[in-house]
This record gives sequence, C-alpha cells and structure tokens, in this order.
Amino acid sequence: MPTTTSTLSVSDGTELFLRRWEPDGPAVGSVQVAHGMGEHSARYGRLADALVAAGWVVVVPDQRGHGLTALGEDRSGPPDALGDLGPAGWDGLVHDVVALNDALGAEAPERPRVLLGHSMGSFVAQQFVLDHSAEIDGLVLSGTTAVDVAATVIDPDAGTDLTAMNAAFEPARTDFDWLSRDEEEVDLYVADPLCGFGLDAASTRTLVAAAPRLADPDALAAIRSDLPVYLVAGSADPLNLELAMVELVAQRYRDAGLVDVTTDFHEGARHEVFNETNRDEITAHLLEWLRRFTG
Repeated sequence: MPTTTSTLSVSDGTELFLRRWEPDGPAVGSVQVAHGMGEHSARYGRLADALVAAGWVVVVPDQRGHGLTALGEDRSGPPDALGDLGPAGWDGLVHDVVALNDALGAEAPERPRVLLGHSMGSFVAQQFVLDHSAEIDGLVLSGTTAVDVAATVIDPDAGTDLTAMNAAFEPARTDFDWLSRDEEEVDLYVADPLCGFGLDAASTRTLVAAAPRLADPDALAAIRSDLPVYLVAGSADPLNLELAMVELVAQRYRDAGLVDVTTDFHEGARHEVFNETNRDEITAHLLEWLRRFTG
C-alpha cells in the first residue's frame, strides 16, 4: 500500500516524523503504532498493509530518540541522537502518543482509535492508559513485560544494551537472534543503520523511574473497566520469561477490574511476533480481534 510521510509538532517543539498508510475507500478506524526500542516506523510496512486491507488507517511515528525524528529526514543529525530521549525523557514518549492520538481523533472523531505498542512502545502504552484510557477504543500490547520487574535488573546509570537479550540463544548466529526465528528478518534488522541501539544512560534512568507506577494498583484502577486489551507474545521471547511476565501484566489488568483482556500466545515465537515465521497467523488473529470495532 502507498505510504505518505509527514511531521507532527508536539508541545516541547519536537518534530515527530510520521509514516501513514490508508485504504483507498472509507476507513473503519485508525491504529497508532508505538514501535520498540532501537527501531523505527518503516519496519511496520507489512503489518500496516494487512491492517489497511481491512480498512484501517495506520500511523507510525519514529519515536523521539529514534529514526528520522532523531536524525532528521536528511539523516544529518549526530549518531548519538539515536537513543537520546532528550530533556523530556520517558514522559516525552508518552506525551507524543497523546498528541498523535489527539490528532487522529480531531481528523475523524467518529472512527475507533486503537493504540498498538510493541516492546518499548508497549511500555509507553501501559503508561498512556493509566491516564488516557477514555481516549482510545482498544489497546494492543505486543512483546510486552512487567516493566517494574524488568527495571530491577537494569542499571539506571548505564545505557540499555539490546544484545543482552540474546543470552538465551547463545551460541547464536547474530547478536539479535532473540528477535525472530526468521533469519532474513534478523539480517534486515542487523543491516539497518537505524536499528540495534538502546537508550542512553540519562534516558534509561527516566524509564526506570517511570516503571513502578505501571504496577501501582491505584493507578491501574483508573483505567476504564471496559477497555478491550489484547496481549500478543511468543513463548520464546526473553523479555517475558517464558510468558510469566506478560501473564502478570494481563492479571494486573484483570485485578484492576478490566473485563475484556485477551491473551494470544504463540509457542516458540520470539520477540517480534509480527516478523516471526508464523506472522501471517499472528496478524490474522489480530485482525479478528479488531473486527469487534467495525461490526
């Protein structure tokens, strides 16, 4: 499907680079994708095509500290801009999701809005719904974890090293075998100069500081009880410790009173489920869940 690009200026002056896919006919709703750490919006083209074929508008920003938001459209920015969330830190990522969600609502108030967060983007989405659950119609968390638990093993004074996730797959072909069983997908990631980095130390500290609130029962209780939540994960994703951590996230939502929490787990799949060897099956499951919003 054709892709258009644009920018969105947010309150602190950051210019978010956006990629957008949309159907030829009337749209049934919009999906904002919050991508993972050390990647960017262009990697979501195949998923976007599947969603667009079902009638959804899909918008994916390069999050602050990532992609062309960090480097500029001409890629002239300094390399160390990648992984630097800037003065706004972690909360800046959340505010950016709010700003784009508001923009999608303003352009078509009648359309359902779904937020899909992957990995780091799912952590951002977990924080977003604590305060903004009334502003979306559905939440999808891909490759997520209990962030407060994960933060206990992160050194807040060091940058985030994504290659550390590969330990369970050693001896490994690459430093990023943990992402997918599909070697071609892993090789594309490794060869991409806009992939593979973690957050710098200052940004990592803001992530660690934000983590406890994501598990706070009082904060979770503020999420509207009828928000549909869909958690999709692979059993071999090291981020979720054989699904234990994503199951914990789901249970916390249920304990907070949410009545529509769906889990979709895939045996043997690794971190990037939409780039996995069984990605067509995984995408079909997501599309089936999304039909609830379109009748």
